[in-house]
Amino acid sequence: MKPLMLAIAAVMLAVAPASARQTSETPTASPDGGTVFVQAGRLLADPSSGVVLRDKTLVIRGNQVVEIRDGFVSGSETGDRTVDLRDGFVLPGLIDSHVHLTSQQNPNGRLQQVTDSSSDRTMAGAGYARRTLMAGFTTVADLGAANEAIFALRDGIRRGDVPGPRIIASGSTVSIHGGHGDANGYRDDVMHLLSPESVCSGPDDCMRAVRTQVRSGADIIKIMATGGVLSNTAAGLGQQFTDAELAAIVEVAHRMGRQVTAHAHGVDGINAFLRAGGDSIEHGTYLDAESLRLLRREGTYLVPTLLAGDFVARIAASPDNFFTPAQTAKALEAGPKMLDMAGRAHDGGVRIAFGTDSGVSAHGDNAQEFALLVRAGMTPLEAVQSATVVAAAHLRISGEAGRITPGMPADLIAVSGDPLSDVTVLERVRFVMKGGVVYRTE
Repeated sequence: MKPLMLAIAAVMLAVAPASARQTSETPTASPDGGTVFVQAGRLLADPSSGVVLRDKTLVIRGNQVVEIRDGFVSGSETGDRTVDLRDGFVLPGLIDSHVHLTSQQNPNGRLQQVTDSSSDRTMAGAGYARRTLMAGFTTVADLGAANEAIFALRDGIRRGDVPGPRIIASGSTVSIHGGHGDANGYRDDVMHLLSPESVCSGPDDCMRAVRTQVRSGADIIKIMATGGVLSNTAAGLGQQFTDAELAAIVEVAHRMGRQVTAHAHGVDGINAFLRAGGDSIEHGTYLDAESLRLLRREGTYLVPTLLAGDFVARIAASPDNFFTPAQTAKALEAGPKMLDMAGRAHDGGVRIAFGTDSGVSAHGDNAQEFALLVRAGMTPLEAVQSATVVAAAHLRISGEAGRITPGMPADLIAVSGDPLSDVTVLERVRFVMKGGVVYRTE
């Protein structure tokens, strides 16, 4: 694994997308471990308050914010670095609660399932991770990738071998045999080779699958409570685990200190998972009044992934559609319903955390989710909160991300314009700092 990570580091500039290569060539920290003074014309330090501060200086030492001073303070007299964002709008680094960094939908996706090695996927993931970071997302939850590839990428970023967002990783998803998350649509012997250890049948076997994922290094358990749009099988979008299997999964995951999130489209699977004590719902396409009641009762989070719904519906309806017939039928059915679902959830008082399912749509386009959330009825401030303080609470990292305050890691971004009046400015991030290291300046 070590030679692989060194190879990734060596080729990063070659594999970086054009948008990333237009930024500063090399990540930079404070010189000689000194202090960085970030001058912010406008600062949304704590999105939960909605208060925009003016003319502030963030004092950063090492990887942490140590002070927020009034006025513009320069490091020129002490030899420390000054970052001039006096004409910018500074806010915390963004959090995407649902990505798939080691892959991206394309016409050759099914072929890549049998041609790409784990090393290939890690290399691709390094490029996608950099693209995601350059888009302003300093933390992500990766909810579904081959264990070896995503855990290597997570750990390599953590060590500083390659640039990318902080990763909370599930690794392989827990799924039923033949369901969404298992291998489908290949000949039988190939499917047996591609099927991960995390597929299961029956409560005892599903407890085994959860324990195997924890042993392998999973930070969070992701399950497929229902069928999925992009699984190549005509198995619908309804509940796939039995109630007993869901209860067993949630119980053993909680016993091992892991929260459980569920891919869930069909209302039967959504409600069964919530009744089993699950922690969050991904997608939620067909949720109903009972779903809203269950979500509110426990304060459970919904991650609506509107960008994924928008993307699959557009691809399925286009002349260049590359989905299989089974995928196309489900994309046309589910995709257009997701915006209305998110609006009903918002109106119903459900806690909504930002997540895109990027890897379905293109990595680096994550911020397009903001405009869709506003179309669903959220205010721009609520949309920003969903990708900062709310997502941090959902992922249980409020002490590490989501705000800019002394003692917290220095994860911050800057844009031109005001995202609280036009949320689309977040699609054009001009400055990215993660852990006190500057990755993007324009």
